[in-house]
Amino acid sequence: MSLIAISGAKSGIGAATAAMLRASGHDIIGIDIGGADIAADLSTAAGRAHAVAAVLDRSGGTLDGLVLSAGLGPTVKPHVNIVAVNYFGAVAMLDGLRGALQRGVAPAAVVVSSVSSVQVTWEANPIGRALEAGDEAQVAGVLAAAGDRAGQLAYAGSKNALTVAVRRRVVDWGKLGVRLNTVAPGAVETPLLQAGLADPDYGPAISRFVAPIGRRARPDEIASVIKFLLGQGASCVHGTQVYVDGGVDALTRPETF
Repeated sequence: MSLIAISGAKSGIGAATAAMLRASGHDIIGIDIGGADIAADLSTAAGRAHAVAAVLDRSGGTLDGLVLSAGLGPTVKPHVNIVAVNYFGAVAMLDGLRGALQRGVAPAAVVVSSVSSVQVTWEANPIGRALEAGDEAQVAGVLAAAGDRAGQLAYAGSKNALTVAVRRRVVDWGKLGVRLNTVAPGAVETPLLQAGLADPDYGPAISRFVAPIGRRARPDEIASVIKFLLGQGASCVHGTQVYVDGGVDALTRPETF
């Protein structure tokens, strides 16, 4: 039996992952803004510090797995909250809980990125280096100047930077014996997607776009890949981004991989 912490555990992909892992006999520490084992607002530095401290307290300082699923979509305002949760919240949890994972049994972490992470390259990501430097003020300035594009820029830019942050950590984490990977979902039937569909600006485009398999994913389909990446069947998978998008990445950039 393993002890696994999951952020964003109350809905969507996080909830499906928690349910699937519990059904397999794992113990779960759920983190969310409310209604979970640990209530924490990952959009703030204080909330991130509280989440890390509370997980360490509840786990006794030892974790076997970590799933970072908490995230906000492009419709959220203010737009700085998107990057605060998607990037700064995830990175704070990764770095704050690395030592606990190092003490675990066959430890692994999985971060939920997005197929949107490859809609912009690192070189062209206007907020990427500011995120990596922890410069929240600069990020806010770029978003303020982006106008109607700010929400999508905050979402895609933060997910791109998050995948880069994971990949930059693979050498140090590998030396500690902790595997670290990302999953990149496409459109998934979650509250985040429903918020996008209800938005007058984003809704029509989301409705019109259909993945090559002809449907959106279910949360449990993403959860099953996360479960695999946490397990010993993926014991040599490290630093990889797994697309669980119904073929969207292949459709949009078939020659780039």
